[in-house]
Amino acid sequence: MSAQTEAEKREAIIALNNATVDEHFHNENPESIDQAIAVYTDDIVWEVPARGLVHRDKETVKAEYLQIFAAMRVHKITNLHRFATEEWVFDDSIFELTITQEGFRNCPFPPGTRCSMRLIHAFQMRDGKICRENGYEIWRRADDTDRVNDDIHADAVVTVFD
Repeated sequence: MSAQTEAEKREAIIALNNATVDEHFHNENPESIDQAIAVYTDDIVWEVPARGLVHRDKETVKAEYLQIFAAMRVHKITNLHRFATEEWVFDDSIFELTITQEGFRNCPFPPGTRCSMRLIHAFQMRDGKICRENGYEIWRRADDTDRVNDDIHADAVVTVFD
């Protein structure tokens, strides 16, 4: 049996990192939020700079997610790009949603607004877990045709919820 090459080790780490982020995204909902949080390290740093939020423990992140879930109705997610290294996973997506109530702390729009949010996630990884999640949000009113002008490639994965 031959030893794993450096390239094979690198590819295995990247595959694990992508699988961890997939598991996290798959469980970002009220019913399985504990599974989404389980892929964090104990010293997680969760940051959303556009809304001035930084959390440093799993329970606070979980509470923030539950508030967000209660405050929005997602209509569609368009997954544009994903790339990973041994230490980082970057994901670029567009969320079409309606703000349904207060709960999206420091959100630039009031409840009732239909939004198109370009969302870049930068996940820092350590030993197959997420140790930092930065969510870079670009908020736009969905009906603002001057600002909602994204280059959506033919291979983008689109999930429609309603």
